[in-house]
Formats: sequence, C-alpha cells, structure tokens
Amino acid sequence: MAALCHFSFVPSHLSLSKLFPISRQQSPFHALNLTTSSNPSLAAADSQSRLWSPSFSVTASTTAFAPPEHSESTSLGDITRSDFPILGQNVNGRTLVYMDSAATSQKPNYVLQAIREYYESSNSNVHRGVHYLSQKATTAYENAREKVAAFINASDHREIVFTRNATEAINLVANSWGDVNLGSGDEILLTVAEHHSAIVPWQIVAQKKGAILKYVGLTADDVPDIEQFKESLSKKTKLVVTHHVSNTLGSALPIEEIVVWSHNVGAKVLVDACQSVPHMLVDVQKIDADFLVASSHKMCGPTGIGFLYGKIDLLSSMPPFLGGGEMIADVFQDYSTYAEPPLRFEAGTPAIAEAIGLAAAIEYLSSIGMQRIHDYERELANYLYNSLTSVPNVRVYGPAPSKIIHRAALCSFNVENIHPTDIATILDDQYGVAIRSGHHCAQPLHRYLGVNASARASLYFYNTKAEVDFFVEALKATIDFFTPYK
Repeated sequence: MAALCHFSFVPSHLSLSKLFPISRQQSPFHALNLTTSSNPSLAAADSQSRLWSPSFSVTASTTAFAPPEHSESTSLGDITRSDFPILGQNVNGRTLVYMDSAATSQKPNYVLQAIREYYESSNSNVHRGVHYLSQKATTAYENAREKVAAFINASDHREIVFTRNATEAINLVANSWGDVNLGSGDEILLTVAEHHSAIVPWQIVAQKKGAILKYVGLTADDVPDIEQFKESLSKKTKLVVTHHVSNTLGSALPIEEIVVWSHNVGAKVLVDACQSVPHMLVDVQKIDADFLVASSHKMCGPTGIGFLYGKIDLLSSMPPFLGGGEMIADVFQDYSTYAEPPLRFEAGTPAIAEAIGLAAAIEYLSSIGMQRIHDYERELANYLYNSLTSVPNVRVYGPAPSKIIHRAALCSFNVENIHPTDIATILDDQYGVAIRSGHHCAQPLHRYLGVNASARASLYFYNTKAEVDFFVEALKATIDFFTPYK
C-alpha cells in the first residue's frame, strides 16, 4: 500500500485537473462568477477592469484528500522518498543524503507536473484577457490564493498577497505599514535569533524614521528569553518581529502568548513562519498575528514565490509597495488610484506558474497530513539531536528535547577545532551528504553564541533515521580525518 504515495504519475486523489478546473465547454466568466453585458463591445471594453477587480471570486478545489496508506513498520520518509526524483541521484559516487531542507526543500513529481501542465496548457497572463487561456490561467492563479488561505486558515483569501519570497513580504510591510506608522522614538522588538530578512528591512526603516530596534537575548538553554521579552514590551513598542521556529536553534516560540502580550501594549506583530508553515499546522486566526510570512520553496513548492498574510483591515489601510500595472484602479497623467488588496500589492505580471506550483505543493502536503508530518518530524528531530550529541566534541545549539520542549528537525552544531565549512565539504565530497555551513543568515545570533559559523543538518519528512545514522557515521569519519592523532 505504500505505493499510493509514490506519485511517479498523477494519483487519482491528486488530479492536476483540480488545479486547472476550467473547461472549454464552460464559460470563463462563469468560472470567475463574472457577468457579461449583452452588448459584446461593452463587455470587451469593460473586461479588464472587471477581471482584476477585487469583487470577483474564484472557488478553490474542494477535493478531499486521504493520507497515503502504509504499513506501521514503514516510515513516512521511506514512503515519500520516491516522490522526489532529485533524491534518487548519486553525488560523488554516493547516494544523495539531502539534509539542507531548512535552506530549501526538494520538489515532488506532483509539483513539477503541475508547473509543466500550466506551461503546456494554460500559459497566459492573468486578470487581463477575456480569451480562454487567460481565463484558465486566472482561475488557476486565484485558486492558488484560495488554497494558501485555507492552508493557514485565513478568514478571507484577500488577506493573502503573493510576493517573490518571504523576504519581499517583510520588505512590503516595512516599506508600506512601517513607513506610515513608525516615527521617532518608536520601538521595534526582535530577538537576536532572527533571520537577516527579518532584521535588515527594519534597520532601513528605523534609520529613516528614527525608530529604535530592541533585541531580546537567549537563556542558558539557547532559547529566546521570554521573560526578557515581556519586560521589554512597553507603550513605545509599535511592532514585534519574531520567528515562529528558529532556523538555527530549532526552537519554537510560544507565538500565541507573544501576540497577546504584544497586543496588550498596542503593538502589531509580524511572524516569520518560514520554518513552521512547512512542518506543522499553522492557524493564523488562532495565532492572531497581524502579519505572517512564508516561502514556497521551503514547503515543496517552487522558488520565486512566497506570501504575506495580513489582516484585511491593515492591508486596506496600507499604501502600495510597488507601482505599475495590475495594482491600479485608474491611472491619470498626474495621479493614480489603487486597487483593493491583495492586488494593490502585486504590481506587474505575477509569478503565475510558481503560484500554481505552490498550490500543488499544498495539495501534496495536505494529502499526507500536516499533523502526520509534524509528528514524524518530531521523532526525527529527537533522533537527530540525540545522535549528534553522542558524538564527542560536538556542540549542538538550541534546547535539548524533552516532554515539554519540542525541537524542529534541524541541528546547528560545531565540532571542536574543526571549521564547519571543512566538515560540510568532506561530507559532500566523500559521502554525498548535503548539509549547510556558515551563519545561516543569522550573524547576530552567531555572534551572541560566540562563534562565526556553524554546520547545520536540517531534515524534512522525506528523510529517514537510516539517513541520520549514515550522516552521523560520516561525521565521525570526517572528524577522524581532521584529527588523525588521538
């Protein structure tokens, strides 16, 4: 029964036709819930404004997905591995062991086929044409927005803005909301464990507006200090920027409590969910954050697209981030009026194929089940941590797992007297193991920890304990290579 998840072909419960629901017999305007004038010339003249108007709606696919069946003795990693063609290759004469999913995840056949299907059967610009291909592409693109909204339980699909990546999503908030709402002396509260993408945009805005960045440090257990966080909040705090799960420490923050505390002092909250949305159930209504960002490429989707979730009242009050086509209502020689969200923030031709690929990734993940993914990765996380900490002279950063502390399935570590890049190089060259080395876009955190860099092994549901075992044995051999005299 494990073969039910081996999507070398498109399985019946994941039909690509669900991503491209419009048929030649169906009116494209019917698919978009649009009405046409009885006068064809008037309909054509008014079509562009109606097509990108926020008044239109597209109904997303409501196909029910059953998690793939498998025997109790077979792990989720064993079941899903063949869905990812890239994992079957050899690297330097060895079978690839890919442990860099925190940087970018691999893509299943289902996603690859969805992108190919778009280019072969639906390629056209969206929101602008009345012809069949344009309507088909528009339907698929807006279906993707609906799927993202449902995946994170947004209350309205208009709360989802497509961006190039999570970095652009944060820059959008910084240069729109931040430019309007931050002033001299206002405080932005962050932790030292934030990704550069969650720091640099706010540095730029703060320098321009006279705002102040304040940072929360770590506890002795390498976790952002929640008590210090609460003490740092004040009426001066206008924005809290925080990760949900750290890309370096593997720790998860009590994000719902952080939002409550922040709202109590009148601050807005932006959550970097790049390391949580791909790995667990994330409910934005339950979290109640004002903004949340994530990237497609970390959740089995293509590169070049991410999304911003923002509460609709906030998005409606924010000025455009970029100007151009698509984001306007009317353009005159000396001024323009702007579309309602989300199109206000999506200037120019969007990443259409990438949005469709993201929708396919969401269908694929949902067919497995996010809770199932999270439970399996929790088991992998503990196994990885315990295996690494058993190796002499290895320091793993972040908290130790326990009944109440759950780590993400990643470990950043250093080996005494060996540079992490040397470790990563030998692991790749001699054993075909792909891990990350460097500062992981978290230089302030590494300085806080007193190191310049670290190695990082990061797993996803397509990894197995056998791969962890191989990695650890390869690491031991690598350490022996650099320390020949014991």
